[in-house]
Amino acid sequence: MAESFLEQLTVPRGSVDLSSYDPEDTPGFSGDKGDAADTLTALGDELSDLQERLFAEGRHGGTRSVLLVLQGMDTSGKGGIVRHAVGLVDPQGVHITSFKAPTEEERQHDFLWRVEPRVPEPGMLGVFDRSHYEDVLIARVRGLASPDEIERRYDAINAFERRLVDGGTTVLKCMLHISADEQKKRLQRRLDSPDTSWKFIPSDIDERRFWPAYMEAYEIALERTGTEHAPWLVVPGDRKWYGKLAVAQVLLETFRRLDPAWPAPTFDVDEQRRRLAEEDPLS
Repeated sequence: MAESFLEQLTVPRGSVDLSSYDPEDTPGFSGDKGDAADTLTALGDELSDLQERLFAEGRHGGTRSVLLVLQGMDTSGKGGIVRHAVGLVDPQGVHITSFKAPTEEERQHDFLWRVEPRVPEPGMLGVFDRSHYEDVLIARVRGLASPDEIERRYDAINAFERRLVDGGTTVLKCMLHISADEQKKRLQRRLDSPDTSWKFIPSDIDERRFWPAYMEAYEIALERTGTEHAPWLVVPGDRKWYGKLAVAQVLLETFRRLDPAWPAPTFDVDEQRRRLAEEDPLS
Protein backbone atom coordinates (compact mmCIF):
# COMPACT_ATOMS: atom_id res chain seq x y z
CA MET A 1 0.00 0.00 0.00
CA ALA A 2 1.40 3.41 -0.99
CA GLU A 3 2.35 5.81 1.75
CA SER A 4 -0.06 8.68 2.34
CA PHE A 5 0.89 12.29 1.69
CA LEU A 6 1.05 12.81 5.45
CA GLU A 7 3.51 9.97 5.84
CA GLN A 8 5.70 10.99 2.91
CA LEU A 9 5.88 14.67 3.76
CA THR A 10 6.35 14.43 7.54
CA VAL A 11 9.85 15.35 8.64
CA PRO A 12 11.51 12.67 10.81
CA ARG A 13 12.44 13.95 14.23
CA GLY A 14 16.07 14.82 14.71
CA SER A 15 18.59 16.70 12.59
CA VAL A 16 17.12 18.44 9.52
CA ASP A 17 19.02 19.17 6.30
CA LEU A 18 16.80 21.09 3.87
CA SER A 19 19.32 20.60 1.08
CA SER A 20 18.27 16.94 1.05
CA TYR A 21 14.71 17.96 0.06
CA ASP A 22 14.23 18.63 -3.65
CA PRO A 23 11.90 21.66 -4.10
CA GLU A 24 10.89 20.30 -7.52
CA ASP A 25 9.90 16.88 -6.20
CA THR A 26 6.28 15.67 -6.15
CA PRO A 27 6.13 13.00 -3.42
CA GLY A 28 3.06 10.80 -3.65
CA PHE A 29 2.02 12.05 -7.08
CA SER A 30 3.23 10.92 -10.51
CA GLY A 31 1.00 13.05 -12.71
CA ASP A 32 1.47 16.48 -14.28
CA LYS A 33 -0.13 19.88 -13.68
CA GLY A 34 -3.34 18.96 -15.48
CA ASP A 35 -3.67 15.70 -13.58
CA ALA A 36 -3.13 17.57 -10.32
CA ALA A 37 -5.92 20.03 -11.14
CA ASP A 38 -8.31 17.17 -11.90
CA THR A 39 -7.34 15.34 -8.69
CA LEU A 40 -7.77 18.50 -6.63
CA THR A 41 -11.25 19.03 -8.01
CA ALA A 42 -12.19 15.39 -7.47
CA LEU A 43 -11.32 15.37 -3.77
CA GLY A 44 -13.27 18.55 -3.06
CA ASP A 45 -16.64 16.95 -2.34
CA GLU A 46 -15.31 14.52 0.26
CA LEU A 47 -13.13 17.14 1.95
CA SER A 48 -16.01 19.60 2.08
CA ASP A 49 -18.37 16.99 3.50
CA LEU A 50 -15.96 15.96 6.25
CA GLN A 51 -15.20 19.57 7.14
CA GLU A 52 -18.91 20.35 7.40
CA ARG A 53 -19.38 17.36 9.69
CA LEU A 54 -16.62 18.66 11.97
CA PHE A 55 -18.23 22.11 11.91
CA ALA A 56 -21.59 20.60 12.91
CA GLU A 57 -19.90 18.55 15.62
CA GLY A 58 -18.38 21.70 17.07
CA ARG A 59 -21.79 23.38 17.20
CA HIS A 60 -23.15 20.51 19.28
CA GLY A 61 -20.62 20.17 22.06
CA GLY A 62 -17.63 18.77 20.13
CA THR A 63 -14.16 19.94 21.10
CA ARG A 64 -12.13 19.05 18.03
CA SER A 65 -10.66 21.44 15.47
CA VAL A 66 -7.82 21.63 12.94
CA LEU A 67 -5.07 24.24 12.67
CA LEU A 68 -3.15 24.47 9.40
CA VAL A 69 0.10 26.42 9.71
CA LEU A 70 1.61 27.60 6.41
CA GLN A 71 5.21 28.82 6.52
CA GLY A 72 7.55 29.58 3.67
CA MET A 73 9.70 32.19 2.04
CA ASP A 74 8.02 34.98 0.07
CA THR A 75 6.29 33.69 -3.11
CA SER A 76 6.28 30.11 -1.79
CA GLY A 77 2.59 29.72 -2.64
CA LYS A 78 0.77 30.24 0.65
CA GLY A 79 -1.92 32.41 -0.92
CA GLY A 80 -2.61 29.93 -3.69
CA ILE A 81 -2.99 27.12 -1.19
CA VAL A 82 -5.47 29.16 0.83
CA ARG A 83 -7.50 29.93 -2.31
CA HIS A 84 -7.39 26.56 -4.04
CA ALA A 85 -6.94 23.95 -1.28
CA VAL A 86 -8.59 25.54 1.75
CA GLY A 87 -11.06 27.11 -0.67
CA LEU A 88 -12.56 23.69 -1.35
CA VAL A 89 -14.48 23.78 1.93
CA ASP A 90 -17.34 25.91 3.26
CA PRO A 91 -15.87 29.28 4.33
CA GLN A 92 -18.19 29.53 7.35
CA GLY A 93 -16.12 26.77 8.95
CA VAL A 94 -12.75 28.40 8.21
CA HIS A 95 -10.89 31.13 10.07
CA ILE A 96 -7.81 32.53 8.29
CA THR A 97 -5.22 34.67 10.05
CA SER A 98 -2.18 36.28 8.45
CA PHE A 99 0.36 37.44 11.01
CA LYS A 100 2.17 40.56 9.85
CA ALA A 101 4.85 42.51 11.70
CA PRO A 102 3.67 42.99 15.31
CA THR A 103 2.01 46.26 16.22
CA GLU A 104 3.31 48.52 18.95
CA GLU A 105 0.72 47.08 21.36
CA GLU A 106 1.64 43.51 20.45
CA ARG A 107 5.31 44.23 21.10
CA GLN A 108 4.42 45.04 24.69
CA HIS A 109 3.37 41.43 25.26
CA ASP A 110 4.84 37.97 24.89
CA PHE A 111 5.06 36.86 21.25
CA LEU A 112 2.23 34.34 21.69
CA TRP A 113 -0.15 36.96 23.11
CA ARG A 114 -1.52 37.84 19.68
CA VAL A 115 -1.62 34.20 18.58
CA GLU A 116 -3.63 32.64 21.41
CA PRO A 117 -6.94 34.38 20.51
CA ARG A 118 -6.67 33.23 16.88
CA VAL A 119 -6.56 29.49 17.45
CA PRO A 120 -9.56 27.68 15.95
CA GLU A 121 -12.69 27.20 18.01
CA PRO A 122 -14.31 23.74 18.17
CA GLY A 123 -15.45 22.59 14.75
CA MET A 124 -13.33 25.10 12.87
CA LEU A 125 -10.48 24.81 10.40
CA GLY A 126 -8.02 27.51 11.38
CA VAL A 127 -5.36 28.64 8.91
CA PHE A 128 -2.26 30.62 9.85
CA ASP A 129 -0.83 32.23 6.69
CA ARG A 130 2.49 32.91 8.41
CA SER A 131 2.36 32.30 12.11
CA HIS A 132 4.06 32.31 15.49
CA TYR A 133 7.08 30.82 13.71
CA GLU A 134 7.92 34.25 12.33
CA ASP A 135 9.14 34.99 15.85
CA VAL A 136 11.89 32.36 15.61
CA LEU A 137 12.64 32.80 11.90
CA ILE A 138 12.80 36.50 11.06
CA ALA A 139 13.68 37.27 14.67
CA ARG A 140 16.66 34.91 14.49
CA VAL A 141 17.91 36.02 11.07
CA ARG A 142 17.45 39.73 11.71
CA GLY A 143 18.55 39.70 15.34
CA LEU A 144 15.21 41.03 16.56
CA ALA A 145 15.51 39.03 19.77
CA SER A 146 18.43 37.79 21.82
CA PRO A 147 19.72 34.21 21.38
CA ASP A 148 18.44 33.35 24.86
CA GLU A 149 14.98 34.68 23.98
CA ILE A 150 14.90 32.72 20.73
CA GLU A 151 15.76 29.55 22.66
CA ARG A 152 12.95 30.30 25.12
CA ARG A 153 10.51 30.73 22.27
CA TYR A 154 11.15 27.24 20.87
CA ASP A 155 10.14 25.76 24.22
CA ALA A 156 7.16 28.13 24.49
CA ILE A 157 5.96 27.05 21.03
CA ASN A 158 6.21 23.38 21.94
CA ALA A 159 4.22 23.95 25.13
CA PHE A 160 1.64 26.07 23.27
CA GLU A 161 1.10 23.41 20.61
CA ARG A 162 0.96 20.69 23.24
CA ARG A 163 -1.90 22.57 24.92
CA LEU A 164 -3.71 22.88 21.61
CA VAL A 165 -3.42 19.17 20.88
CA ASP A 166 -4.47 18.22 24.41
CA GLY A 167 -7.52 20.44 23.94
CA GLY A 168 -8.63 18.65 20.77
CA THR A 169 -6.88 20.59 18.00
CA THR A 170 -4.98 18.72 15.30
CA VAL A 171 -1.96 20.85 14.36
CA LEU A 172 -0.69 20.58 10.76
CA LYS A 173 2.54 22.50 10.11
CA CYS A 174 3.61 22.82 6.48
CA MET A 175 6.85 24.39 5.35
CA LEU A 176 6.53 25.29 1.67
CA HIS A 177 10.05 24.65 0.42
CA ILE A 178 11.08 26.61 -2.67
CA SER A 179 14.50 27.24 -4.20
CA ALA A 180 16.14 30.65 -4.40
CA ASP A 181 16.13 30.40 -8.21
CA GLU A 182 12.40 29.71 -8.31
CA GLN A 183 11.70 32.64 -5.98
CA LYS A 184 13.70 34.92 -8.29
CA LYS A 185 11.57 33.82 -11.27
CA ARG A 186 8.36 34.43 -9.36
CA LEU A 187 9.47 37.87 -8.22
CA GLN A 188 10.37 38.71 -11.82
CA ARG A 189 6.96 37.56 -13.07
CA ARG A 190 5.31 39.58 -10.32
CA LEU A 191 7.15 42.70 -11.46
CA ASP A 192 6.38 42.10 -15.14
CA SER A 193 2.61 41.81 -14.78
CA PRO A 194 0.37 44.83 -14.01
CA ASP A 195 -2.09 42.65 -12.10
CA THR A 196 0.60 41.35 -9.72
CA SER A 197 3.18 44.13 -9.53
CA TRP A 198 1.15 45.75 -6.77
CA LYS A 199 2.08 42.76 -4.59
CA PHE A 200 5.79 43.38 -5.02
CA ILE A 201 7.65 44.61 -1.97
CA PRO A 202 11.17 45.97 -2.65
CA SER A 203 12.38 44.58 0.66
CA ASP A 204 11.79 41.07 -0.73
CA ILE A 205 14.98 41.55 -2.76
CA ASP A 206 16.85 42.64 0.36
CA GLU A 207 15.71 39.52 2.19
CA ARG A 208 17.16 37.30 -0.54
CA ARG A 209 20.63 38.26 0.68
CA PHE A 210 19.84 36.32 3.85
CA TRP A 211 18.68 33.14 2.09
CA PRO A 212 21.30 30.82 3.68
CA ALA A 213 20.53 32.28 7.12
CA TYR A 214 16.80 31.70 6.59
CA MET A 215 17.38 28.10 5.52
CA GLU A 216 19.44 27.56 8.67
CA ALA A 217 16.73 29.19 10.79
CA TYR A 218 14.12 26.90 9.24
CA GLU A 219 16.27 23.83 9.85
CA ILE A 220 16.67 24.75 13.52
CA ALA A 221 12.96 25.51 13.90
CA LEU A 222 12.00 22.19 12.31
CA GLU A 223 14.44 20.35 14.59
CA ARG A 224 13.41 22.13 17.78
CA THR A 225 9.64 22.17 17.24
CA GLY A 226 9.03 19.01 15.25
CA THR A 227 7.30 16.98 17.95
CA GLU A 228 5.34 13.77 18.07
CA HIS A 229 2.13 15.69 18.72
CA ALA A 230 2.82 18.42 16.12
CA PRO A 231 5.31 17.26 13.48
CA TRP A 232 6.46 19.33 10.54
CA LEU A 233 5.73 18.57 6.90
CA VAL A 234 8.06 19.79 4.16
CA VAL A 235 6.02 20.43 1.00
CA PRO A 236 8.16 20.90 -2.15
CA GLY A 237 7.08 24.25 -3.55
CA ASP A 238 8.78 24.88 -6.87
CA ARG A 239 5.71 23.46 -8.61
CA LYS A 240 2.80 25.49 -7.27
CA TRP A 241 0.26 22.99 -8.54
CA TYR A 242 1.85 20.28 -6.43
CA GLY A 243 1.77 22.40 -3.27
CA LYS A 244 -1.95 23.02 -3.65
CA LEU A 245 -2.68 19.35 -4.21
CA ALA A 246 -0.38 18.14 -1.43
CA VAL A 247 -1.90 20.39 1.23
CA ALA A 248 -5.43 19.49 0.11
CA GLN A 249 -4.53 15.80 0.36
CA VAL A 250 -3.02 16.33 3.81
CA LEU A 251 -6.23 18.04 4.92
CA LEU A 252 -8.34 15.24 3.47
CA GLU A 253 -6.28 12.54 5.19
CA THR A 254 -6.49 14.47 8.48
CA PHE A 255 -10.27 14.82 8.30
CA ARG A 256 -10.60 11.16 7.38
CA ARG A 257 -8.64 10.22 10.50
CA LEU A 258 -10.84 12.47 12.62
CA ASP A 259 -13.88 10.81 11.01
CA PRO A 260 -16.44 13.37 12.23
CA ALA A 261 -20.08 12.29 12.28
CA TRP A 262 -23.27 14.29 11.95
CA PRO A 263 -24.60 15.13 15.43
CA ALA A 264 -27.71 13.24 16.48
CA PRO A 265 -30.85 15.40 16.73
CA THR A 266 -31.77 16.54 20.22
CA PHE A 267 -35.48 16.41 19.38
CA ASP A 268 -38.00 13.84 18.21
CA VAL A 269 -37.66 13.84 14.42
CA ASP A 270 -40.97 12.06 13.79
CA GLU A 271 -42.79 14.53 16.02
CA GLN A 272 -41.32 17.48 14.12
CA ARG A 273 -42.26 15.87 10.80
CA ARG A 274 -45.85 15.55 12.05
CA ARG A 275 -45.94 19.17 13.19
CA LEU A 276 -44.54 20.37 9.85
CA ALA A 277 -47.12 18.34 7.89
CA GLU A 278 -49.98 19.70 9.97
CA GLU A 279 -48.85 23.32 10.03
CA ASP A 280 -50.67 25.72 7.71
CA PRO A 281 -49.20 29.22 7.96
CA LEU A 282 -52.20 30.67 6.07
CA SER A 283 -54.85 29.34 8.42
